[in-house]
Amino acid sequence: MHHEPRPCSVAVGLGSHDLGVADTTVDLYQRGMAPLIVFTGATSRTTRARMPRGEAVHYRERALELGVPPEDVLVEPNARNTGENIRLTRALMEQAGRPIDSVLLISKPYEERRAYATARKLWPEVEVVSASTPMTFTEYVDSIGDPKLVIDMLVGALQRLQLYPVQGSMIPMSVPPSVVAAFQRLCNNGFTSRMIITSAR
Repeated sequence: MHHEPRPCSVAVGLGSHDLGVADTTVDLYQRGMAPLIVFTGATSRTTRARMPRGEAVHYRERALELGVPPEDVLVEPNARNTGENIRLTRALMEQAGRPIDSVLLISKPYEERRAYATARKLWPEVEVVSASTPMTFTEYVDSIGDPKLVIDMLVGALQRLQLYPVQGSMIPMSVPPSVVAAFQRLCNNGFTSRMIITSAR
């Protein structure tokens, strides 16, 4: 999204297989970009083995290791998709009586656009500032250590970016024709394990 990080009411780290999201969230917190961190996420088929206590719980443990005071890190442990990440975090803030007018939304690099579009739809009254670990595609693949997993996840993310606005769960985002063409080539070459099966396929 190419957003410049700026101070927000809360930093929300979206759970996933990538512990780097927690590291980047902590870095932004320590730079004064938010007074409070919320990590959100249960487990998925991708994270069940490596994060058995839940994505948000593992992220919080990482934040504490990096020196964040326990009272500044909240956990939302039930969300199983990006929509639930946003809805349940919003509810957690309302229950805590925390007034929120801006959210620093931290995700995997390739999920920034979908996370932003989801938050704008489901939490429209707040300003959303997107952030992720700054790195090249090659650096990201090396950090995960599984090129096929990364490409499968990229394909799944792009499919959702096109599908979910029609379903009403995110705002529409433009996708350049060259990206759609690349998506089709990757699908044709079998990078489809993270795709949603639809009647159109």
